[in-house]
Amino acid sequence: MKMRAVRIHAFGGPDTLQLDELDVPEPKPDEVLIRVHAASVNPVDYKIRSGHYPPVKQDQLPKILGRDVAGQIERCGREVRGWKEGDLVYAMLGGGSGGGYAEYVTLKADLCAPKPAQLDFRSAAAVPLAALTAWQGEFDHGQLQAGQRELIHGGSGGVGHFAIQFAKARGATVCTTVSRQDMDFAQWLGADEVIDYRAERFEERLHDVDLVFDLIGGETRERSWAVLREGGTLISTLDKPSEQRAREHRARAQNYAARPDAAELAEIGALIDAGKVHPFVMATYTLDQAARAHERLESGHVRGKIVLSIAQ
Repeated sequence: MKMRAVRIHAFGGPDTLQLDELDVPEPKPDEVLIRVHAASVNPVDYKIRSGHYPPVKQDQLPKILGRDVAGQIERCGREVRGWKEGDLVYAMLGGGSGGGYAEYVTLKADLCAPKPAQLDFRSAAAVPLAALTAWQGEFDHGQLQAGQRELIHGGSGGVGHFAIQFAKARGATVCTTVSRQDMDFAQWLGADEVIDYRAERFEERLHDVDLVFDLIGGETRERSWAVLREGGTLISTLDKPSEQRAREHRARAQNYAARPDAAELAEIGALIDAGKVHPFVMATYTLDQAARAHERLESGHVRGKIVLSIAQ
């Protein structure tokens, strides 16, 4: 059986995304085969495509892009327990899995979580990578607790719009920096204090912040040391924060990369089904429009997520 998939055969711009016809992969004994209904487009995808993501090297090409999916289990490997054909799932794909820009993908069964019942496939596909990045940054690494105060840089984007909602659901006070055009969106998400990063300097308005969640880096992160309380925490999805600056402010600082975690994804799904978290999909493209989706994401000012609708 054949399937369509979008691959890169060389690093470069959006025009390197090529729609290919491939054999449908066979699940290993501990894997499931998922018929992909939708997959989201993430910044890591265009970083891989452009050759700016060091873990992916030239000798690994051609490569199917895409790190998360929502779909239906088509077939289970003989060792799989707890899942059956027809189950609706969503997942962040591990490094050994195929890519999500395809009509079918295999992955380890223990990476799957039940698709939130309240979401269609398109909205569900928007969740795994971005939501797990937010969840792990705030709770696993940032140790955010109810009653604490958090500053999120870039609260209107894919990760940021989940981070605002998770922090509010946990009972924290949320401040965020966004562009003027996204201020209403950040307030709709539940942010308590929204700062236009172009018009105001956040360090002149904020102080004694327990957690800075940095999705921007650069001088924005450098200025963030001033708003941390003594003993506070700065967590970044980008390069490692300065250890010297952390010592100067008696702060804890680290960076991290999100990892697949089905248990956390199930917990996130429960919050979604309870109406406490709402993924926001800004735009949807078809599989053969993947290049347009990349162009849109790279152009900036994307609210929430961009998704590829795959199964008809």
